[in-house]
Amino acid sequence: MPYRWSEHENVTQQTLKLWPHQSLPPRGMAAFVLATFTLITIPLFGLLGTKLLWALLPFLMLAVGGIWFALNLSFQDRSTLETLTISKEQTTLHRTNPRTKDQHWESNTYWVTVEAYEKDGPVPHYVTLKGNGREVEIGAFLSEDERQELFEELTIAFSSARAAT
Repeated sequence: MPYRWSEHENVTQQTLKLWPHQSLPPRGMAAFVLATFTLITIPLFGLLGTKLLWALLPFLMLAVGGIWFALNLSFQDRSTLETLTISKEQTTLHRTNPRTKDQHWESNTYWVTVEAYEKDGPVPHYVTLKGNGREVEIGAFLSEDERQELFEELTIAFSSARAAT
């Protein structure tokens, strides 16, 4: 699971950290781009010494560059991090974005409600937190099953935080 609840010695505060899946390590990216480059250049060996080689080469290199660019953007997206802190008085959600400003939300824990939209959200089982006049998403990058599990865990966490007051 790409999220973890932090264990605190005091039971009055819980912290949840969420991050996107990170299945391709940097060495895997380099290997994939190298393999793609190798496989694209193999058919070019038959064209060595012809004008057709120079006509095809820019397009093939553009394809390799596009793959590298897309994987590099994916690597930047891996730095997304959501941190939810639930105490008995205050709940805060901080989202660190790779290419835009960080986002911050806070509300009184007593008034926070956890919502799950099975079909009405941008993704199935869309999970949000409502409070302080705003509704914010949490864990949108998780899979459908992980969002369902997250909803259940958040419901339990907020119930126990309210009971601690």
